Amino acid sequence: MPEERHGVPLTNLDQELFPEAGATKRDLVDYLDAMSARLIPVLRDRPLTVIRVLSKGKGDPERFVQKNLPKYTPDWVPRTSIWADASHREVTYALGNDQRTLIWFGNQRAIEYHPGLTLAGSHHPTHLIMDLDPPEGGGFRLAVEAAKLVRQVLTDLGMTGALKTSGSKGVHVYVPLEADAAPDDVAAAQRAVAARAERLDPALATTAFIRDDRHGKVFLDATRAGGATVAAAYSPRIRPGVPVSFPVAWADADTVTPADFTLHTAPGLLGDRDPWAEALPAPQPLDKNLIAEGHTIPVARVQAMHEGKRRAKARRESES
Repeated sequence: MPEERHGVPLTNLDQELFPEAGATKRDLVDYLDAMSARLIPVLRDRPLTVIRVLSKGKGDPERFVQKNLPKYTPDWVPRTSIWADASHREVTYALGNDQRTLIWFGNQRAIEYHPGLTLAGSHHPTHLIMDLDPPEGGGFRLAVEAAKLVRQVLTDLGMTGALKTSGSKGVHVYVPLEADAAPDDVAAAQRAVAARAERLDPALATTAFIRDDRHGKVFLDATRAGGATVAAAYSPRIRPGVPVSFPVAWADADTVTPADFTLHTAPGLLGDRDPWAEALPAPQPLDKNLIAEGHTIPVARVQAMHEGKRRAKARRESES
């Protein structure tokens, strides 16, 4: 007889999640079970994208992003449907609203949990988010220093944000927003925050979307807007040792590393606390001048696309 957890049949629990995980599927299910009271609040009523793995021996795990729920999904999994302009169809997303749903996803080898930036049925982003990505070989410490630039920009605006590790090599800064924030204004404000942070220390940080233009600097990624997603607080990541995205107090940012917070260690570090809920400030309005400045800054992906075409044309002409 297969094991069950909260009425969910579980299979292959003693298989390693993926090469270099140092954790089994049982460890993942145990983690999701233990952390559900903290994970559910950051997932609740948000269209949920998960990243699953199918491990085939040695080497990199085979991973795939799952947005649309498969046909075999149990009826009790909560869900919402959203029209996808790119694929011209309705996409049915799960909502990570309950413990049983998380356990079911764990049994499906869903390791990463990336909620949408808006609540189901709403077009208003709930947070301004900055994703700070250090350069190859640059290390976590540089990302923390860049996060301090973002914090200074927010402080100058009378705003405040919460800090967490990304679960990879970078960090995220979250600023809760009042409920009526317009999507275009939030995206513009993020671009302006990034631009202001870059101006504070252009030797450390850059807004250059094209990787070759970053020259060893921390990338201030202001593109987490619209239909984008971000790894949730407490979400595991598909990395060696299975680190998790974990809240960090600003005062502790210089003393931690991403490896401090893993599938194995995170629950024991928390006790009965939920430091992410404690760290998030109250929703804040966006500064009008910040929005206005942001609307003068080109959208990074669009600008990069045009620049890529320009460079490709220049190469062709130089080779002819």
